[in-house]
Amino acid sequence: MVNIADQVFFCWQAILRHRFRSIMVLLAISIGVASVVVLTALGEGARQYVLGEFAFLGKDILVVLPGKKETTGGLPPIMGEAPRDLTLDDTHNLGRRLSSIDQLAPLIVGSAEVSYDARAREVMVLGTTEAFVSLRSLRLASGRNIKTDDFRRDSNECLIGETVKDELLGSISATGIKLRIGDYRCRIVGVLAGRGDAMGMNLSDAIIISVASAEKLFDTPGIFRLLVSVKPGFDIDSVKQRIIEVMTDLHQGEEDITVISPDAMLATFDDIFVVLTLGVAAIAGISLLVAGVLIMNVMLINVSQRTEEIGLLKALGASADDVQRLFLLESIITVAVGTGVGWLSGWLLVTVGRELIPNVPFQTPPWATLIAIAVALLTGLVFSWLPAKRASELQPVTALQKHK
Repeated sequence: MVNIADQVFFCWQAILRHRFRSIMVLLAISIGVASVVVLTALGEGARQYVLGEFAFLGKDILVVLPGKKETTGGLPPIMGEAPRDLTLDDTHNLGRRLSSIDQLAPLIVGSAEVSYDARAREVMVLGTTEAFVSLRSLRLASGRNIKTDDFRRDSNECLIGETVKDELLGSISATGIKLRIGDYRCRIVGVLAGRGDAMGMNLSDAIIISVASAEKLFDTPGIFRLLVSVKPGFDIDSVKQRIIEVMTDLHQGEEDITVISPDAMLATFDDIFVVLTLGVAAIAGISLLVAGVLIMNVMLINVSQRTEEIGLLKALGASADDVQRLFLLESIITVAVGTGVGWLSGWLLVTVGRELIPNVPFQTPPWATLIAIAVALLTGLVFSWLPAKRASELQPVTALQKHK
C-alpha cells in the first residue's frame, strides 16, 4: 500500500507531464467558480444597495402614494399616473385629524436651472418641509434647517447641497446668499453635508425648498409622495388603515391612494433580489457541469494514452483500487487547484468592482462560495469516476500489449 504523500507526488508529476490537458481542466473549473462568485456578488450588491436606499425610513415611517394598487403582491405604482392628485390640503387635513401622526413630509421633485451672478447650473429641486431632514437623517455642514410652520404657505428659505455650493459659490460663505430658481428667489439658510442619497437622489447636487414654493415653481397641483412618521406607542398597521380611511373620506368615498410601510417594501425587494441571485448562481453553476463533462472527456483520453503506465503499475503490484484511487486523486488535485484559482480570480474581480463603484456593496454570499467549491469538487469526483474505473479494469498484459 503506497502512502498518501507518495500518491499525491505521483499525481502531481502526472499533472505536470500533461500540462495542456491539465490547464484546460483548470481553466474550465476556475471559470465556473469565478462566475458563481462574481454573479452572486453582483446580485447581492444590487440587493444591499436597494435595501440601503429604503432602510433610512425606519419602522415608524409610512409612505403615501397617489393612486390605488388594485392587485395583491408586487410593487406599488411608483411611477404610474393617479386618477386624483394628493394635495397639500389633503396632507394638512390628514395631520389635523390623526393624533397618531408625528411628522409629515410631502415631496415634490423637479429639475430647474439655478443661478447666482453669472453662474448657472441645472439641479434637482426638492420641495418638502423641515421634517424631511430629520426623517431622512440628513446632516448640515453649516447653517440651519428651513422653517415651514405652515407648509401650505410659500417660504423663501432653502438648503443647498455641497456640490451646488462649490459650483455656484465657490469658497464664499453660503448662508444668507440669494439664488434664482427660474422666476423664484430663495435665501440659503443651510448647506447639506455629504451626498445625502435618498432613493437614488444625490442630494449634494440638489436644492431643498418649501413644498408650497415647489408647487408654484413647477405648476403642479399634487405632491409626488408623502412621508408620514408615526408617534411612538401607536401600531403602524392601525395607523396605516386610519390614513386610508381618512383619505377615502377626503376624496368623496373613493379609495385612491396606496400606503406602504418600509418593512413591506423591503420585503418585496428582498424577495425579488434573492430570486435573481439564485437565478444567476444557477446559470453560473451550469458552467461547472460543462467543466465536468470536459473533465470526463480529458480523463478518458488520459486513460487511453497511459495504458503502458497503468500496465507497469499493475505489474509492480498495484491493485485495481490503487490505480482507480490514483486517477481520482489526480482529478481532484486538478479540480482543487482550479477551484482555488477561480475563487481568487472572482474575489479580485469583486474587489475591483467595489473600488470602482463604492456605492454598491458587492459581496459574495458565504453560501454561494461554499456551494461553488462543493459543486466543483463533487463535479471533479463524479465525472472522473468512470475514466478511473476504466483504468483500474485494464489487465497488465493487455495494457502493455495495447501500448506496443
